[in-house]
Amino acid sequence: MSRSLSPRAKVVLYGVLMVLAIPFVFPTWWMVTSSFKPVSEIFAYPPALWPSSPRLEAYQRVFELQPFERQYFNSLYIALVVTIGTMAVASLSGYAFARIRFRGQNVLFLVVLAGLLIPSEVTIVPLFQIFFRFDLIDTHWPLILVPIFGAPSVLATFIMRQFFISLPVELEEAARVDGLGRFATFWRIVLPLSRPALGAVAIFTFLHSWNLYLEPIVYLSTPEKFTLPQALTQFTDAYGGPMWNVQLAAASLTAVPVLIVFVLAQRQFIEGLAHTGLKG
Repeated sequence: MSRSLSPRAKVVLYGVLMVLAIPFVFPTWWMVTSSFKPVSEIFAYPPALWPSSPRLEAYQRVFELQPFERQYFNSLYIALVVTIGTMAVASLSGYAFARIRFRGQNVLFLVVLAGLLIPSEVTIVPLFQIFFRFDLIDTHWPLILVPIFGAPSVLATFIMRQFFISLPVELEEAARVDGLGRFATFWRIVLPLSRPALGAVAIFTFLHSWNLYLEPIVYLSTPEKFTLPQALTQFTDAYGGPMWNVQLAAASLTAVPVLIVFVLAQRQFIEGLAHTGLKG
């Protein structure tokens, strides 16, 4: 029988959690506040927790030095397309591995999971040659197709399979008694119940696509087609040195969608992780 904590214990617990959160919160706080400081104040010692005279000059220069709004849109729409595509592929394949019995099912699933063991650096050269043959270099297609059908989708498939295994089979049997076919059962019964797992997949996939760095460098060469991780490296002065306040301002803007996605889907994310390991 669970016992609620006393008020004193809650105060101690929250105090400990706040202290433990400092190493994780402080870098973000320093990044955001430093974006409002001049360069001379960023590296002042001791560091100031708040700018003495906040200024928006760095944020203005972000959009003056680069086509940042276009690059922002590129990252946003690519991440959304990849997330939706991965959720569709992973939910269908995960349901097939969990419920449809066929010869060699377990062997095929192990082969699919083996894709997680192959580093992306190993496959990027042959993938570049394939996309070059189809004249897709310096387009966004490689950044969309590779994550949907590559390693991120494999991890998502594993999460969805584990979640579907944990669902009672009786729900699907009742749907078949009512006359629903395989796909109708999946679409109307199983998929609505898998929102926690889909939330976990959505966060994993969105973060992976949003933070993708190596692949854009390899496939893209036009600044208007850059994504944000690639664009952040372009804020340099005439001597090639970093423009710290401008880079921090751009990084602060880059972190906004990630925080929004996590806040909106954190409950489903936690529930999805809690359910994916119930059965093997």
